[in-house]
Amino acid sequence: MAKVSFEDKRIAAGEKLGVPAEGVPRHIAIIMDGNGRWAEKQGKPRFYGHSKGGAIVEKIALYCVDLGIEYLTLYSFSMQNWKRPKEEIDFLMGLYSMYLEGIRDTFMDNNVRLAHLGSLERLPQKVVDTLAETIEITSVNDGMTVGLALNYGSRTEITEGVRAIAKECIEGKLKVEDIDNDCISNHLYTAGWPDPDLLIRTSGEMRVSNYLLWQISYSEFYVTEKYWPEFDTCDLDEAIKAFAKRSRRLGDVKPHTAISD
Repeated sequence: MAKVSFEDKRIAAGEKLGVPAEGVPRHIAIIMDGNGRWAEKQGKPRFYGHSKGGAIVEKIALYCVDLGIEYLTLYSFSMQNWKRPKEEIDFLMGLYSMYLEGIRDTFMDNNVRLAHLGSLERLPQKVVDTLAETIEITSVNDGMTVGLALNYGSRTEITEGVRAIAKECIEGKLKVEDIDNDCISNHLYTAGWPDPDLLIRTSGEMRVSNYLLWQISYSEFYVTEKYWPEFDTCDLDEAIKAFAKRSRRLGDVKPHTAISD
């Protein structure tokens, strides 16, 4: 059976949503916020919200495959989240291990590749091993890439990139005059990826929370009041429709299409 290209999928998605194909993003980044608060509103422990949120990840990821999204980057656990209660962190780490192992067959069936954005430091060995195994198993796929921002902080990412560039300069591998935007981008976790076209945040919070600070310079923002466990494919449709209506000038006078090379 012949593979359907990203472009053909976006054309079909555009027809379904009533937007031009170029109005369907190549790269969507999501800040998945509100699991705990959603659970508390249901009179349930925060753990319940995290479990429900994990199920939504798979649903949205598979829908993005159908839409022709090339990169889906998910903010799962920030470096600041280690401040949470130990019981909650332990539950989350167990959930990540279970999810990363359980999602493999689904990713293989749908030609999805997993990538990690973040640091492995402080992560339990079980999570590190399961993450590495899932990345290795899915590395043969050439469909949509899911970037899991786990133990991630954008300032740390940029700092590590700057250190790597400085080291290459000291070693004579790189000249100072060669340091430009592309050089910096190529020293980040997302090296080789297009920047996010659309950044979605759930729970109504109006901040980016140290997420992809370099990469979202020209991303369009979409904030919904819904908590992540409430977020559905219909909500993603609405976000894409809103994105398609934006005039993306990227600092220019003339508007640019949503999809860049």
